[in-house]
Amino acid sequence: MLIYSQIPEPMEKRLLKLHREAAELVGEISIDSVLEKTVTIALELAGASYAAIGLLDDEGKLEKFIPAGMPKVELDQIPYLPRGFGLIGEMMHSNTSIRISNIQKDPRHCGFPSFHPQMISFLGVPIFQGKRQIGQLYLTNKNRAPEFSIEDQRIIELLAAYAGVAIVNARLLRDYVMRDRTLTRQNENLSLLNQMSSTLATSTEIEEVLDQGLTQLMDYLRLEVGEIFIKYEDSKHLTRFIHQGEAVDNLWKRAQFAVGESTVGRAAASGSSIVLNLTENEYADLNPDTRLKGLHQLAVIPMVGRRGVVGVLCVATCHPQPLEEPDVQFAQAIAAWMATAVENIRLNISGRRLAILEERDRIGMDLHDGIIQSIFAVGLTLEHARLLLKENPDQCASRIDQAISDLNSTIRDIRAYILDLRPRQLKDENLMQGINRLVQEFHANTLLDVNLSGPKDGVEHLPEPQALALFHICQEALANIAKHAKAHHVDVTVWTTAERVLLEVHDDGRGFDMEKVKLTIGHGLSNMETRAVNAGGEVDITSDGQNGTTVLAWVPFPEPEFPSADKMFG
Repeated sequence: MLIYSQIPEPMEKRLLKLHREAAELVGEISIDSVLEKTVTIALELAGASYAAIGLLDDEGKLEKFIPAGMPKVELDQIPYLPRGFGLIGEMMHSNTSIRISNIQKDPRHCGFPSFHPQMISFLGVPIFQGKRQIGQLYLTNKNRAPEFSIEDQRIIELLAAYAGVAIVNARLLRDYVMRDRTLTRQNENLSLLNQMSSTLATSTEIEEVLDQGLTQLMDYLRLEVGEIFIKYEDSKHLTRFIHQGEAVDNLWKRAQFAVGESTVGRAAASGSSIVLNLTENEYADLNPDTRLKGLHQLAVIPMVGRRGVVGVLCVATCHPQPLEEPDVQFAQAIAAWMATAVENIRLNISGRRLAILEERDRIGMDLHDGIIQSIFAVGLTLEHARLLLKENPDQCASRIDQAISDLNSTIRDIRAYILDLRPRQLKDENLMQGINRLVQEFHANTLLDVNLSGPKDGVEHLPEPQALALFHICQEALANIAKHAKAHHVDVTVWTTAERVLLEVHDDGRGFDMEKVKLTIGHGLSNMETRAVNAGGEVDITSDGQNGTTVLAWVPFPEPEFPSADKMFG
């Protein structure tokens, strides 16, 4: 029979010590601190040589295992920590404590790995959250006793109860902090997206959009280097367009890559992001200075718009902490926004370019069909006059007079054409004053007989959009008469009814075929119709070879405003 020199510590004293330790334990806010403090308290309360605590995840698997009582040098020699087999596996599925005098004689024991200390006595206590087990406390090798007593088991069971509360509180706090960080990050993301949407919507230059977008993204994610490669329209190459950051002059050895070539080209070809770990791996296409300057990670993100990939965004960081998946996803969203903005700007530029080309074609057609042909005809007349100079001087003089007359007519056509290119507005005039100015200019440039009739005091209460519509319709009609009608007399009439204002422009010229004109040019006619409809009115155009052409347009007066009941009855 063994005789022990030390009497076990009284239970009351151990309970008091547990109470003091537990008060500090439940105040811990870090799970790791809770686990480390719990296993330390257990080691001391039970008088054990070794102790450990295991924590289970939501699926019941061993998530953490923290030992105590073993020097770090010895712990580092053990090839692996417990993985949930043998007695530890038994404890993970047990609802009660397990107390064994000799582990090695227990059939559930599966042995120790190399360099593991020998252990004899064992006490295992489950840790619960309600009825669900969330962890276990393990103690081995009772000091100065062959095994752990029932009092040891009870005191550790009380500690396990306190530890369960502390673990749950720490997890709740951790989850709350994570949700708070996630919500804060989402709000910051939304704020930046709102700021960037304003930048992208108001900028009309591609360089400005990309430069500001990259700057805001780098500032937000605290990135040191950023580059953007652009794929120009109808090109199969990506060219470096913008570089930001002083850590390195450039991220890649080359400034241009074909789509599918190298990391930049592969990202563009696949449409998928590529994240490079510069600390552990070397990349042949990267500038060697990226490693020398301490860049740790680089994300290569395709800029995908509605019509495909327009470029590649590259961002790098010197921080040891890697770019997390939400950061990469956010950068992908920004890259997509920038791609859409680039597409919109390109479409706008293409639209303006197309409008200019169409206008050039129209001007060239007008000049060729009208003025240039008239000048060519004058040249033929003068050529004929030169042939008649000696044979028939009188007829030669007549041909020269005809040429002079034709040149004067052509000059008037040119002046009318130039005036027609200049956009006219009402300025500070009313409708009748503006139309009178158009008529005076028309008469001065064409020398045609023009008669204007209408209200002497103008047209009162006609809103500016409606007045401007009639003004431009009159302008277009007079321009068409000057260029095409070959008329002698023009009547311009304005009159009103209770509901509308009407404008009629009639000439006695040669007229035209409405269907043929619409199939060829027809810009002036469609413009008149569009202006009338936009102002709430209509336009009707009739033309034939005998009676000339009549343009009849009308726009409505605004509906009268009736006083409200409050105004009527005070």
